[in-house]
Amino acid sequence: MINLKARPSFRAHNDSGEIMSKGTSETETNGRRHGGRYIYEELRKQILTLKLKPGAPLDEVSLAAQFGLSRSPVRDALARLISEGLVTILPNRTTLVTPFEIEEFPKYVSALDLIQRAVTRLAALHRTEADLARIRKADDTYMQAVDSGDFNAMSETNKALHMAIAHAANNPYFVGYYERLLGEGQRLLHLHFDFTVTSPTAAKLGRDHADMIDAIARKDAEAAERLAHEHTMLFQKRFLDYMRQNMTESMAIL
Repeated sequence: MINLKARPSFRAHNDSGEIMSKGTSETETNGRRHGGRYIYEELRKQILTLKLKPGAPLDEVSLAAQFGLSRSPVRDALARLISEGLVTILPNRTTLVTPFEIEEFPKYVSALDLIQRAVTRLAALHRTEADLARIRKADDTYMQAVDSGDFNAMSETNKALHMAIAHAANNPYFVGYYERLLGEGQRLLHLHFDFTVTSPTAAKLGRDHADMIDAIARKDAEAAERLAHEHTMLFQKRFLDYMRQNMTESMAIL
């Protein structure tokens, strides 16, 4: 357990008992912070792109050796990933990539639909001109990623666009929960990206965003909410179409 009580001295001791200066202590703290950020970003990328599969174990000692750092920054990175719902600790203290059960997909879509409709509607009601500029800039960046065919960039910029809309809703209570749902959705997007970009609905990859942004710009809350719902249903359709095709191909092989 981390002791949060401050020590009365401005000096600390290393493992050999030698006194370290305040500057040395701060340098080590900064190194740990930066190391933890690097580990977090790398693990997050591997989880979202499915290089680390759902259910894969994450051992602190092995990760520390892999990254050439101590266990402290590894622990910091895992704590952040746990807060985002991408990593889970089991009752026996085993740490693993959060599994995703296909049976839970309808519940996920239901939650995503509810929050996505809410933030998009509120964005239409409360957005400022500065908010609208940020949303449009995020959409431009997303469309550049679509044109490039870079799946990683598409995933990250899609999330950034939706988060720009969420911030425009001017209700911070929605933001954290929505970000967690979008993070979970990124894994699902990577699972069927190849199928999505070759499907008949691929032409709508950017058009549905454009319609939502237009509704937000007009401050048309009803249209914004309706389009957000349609956007979620399109995501659901693409994923289920992918799963049906995947299952059919698997059965054909058997």
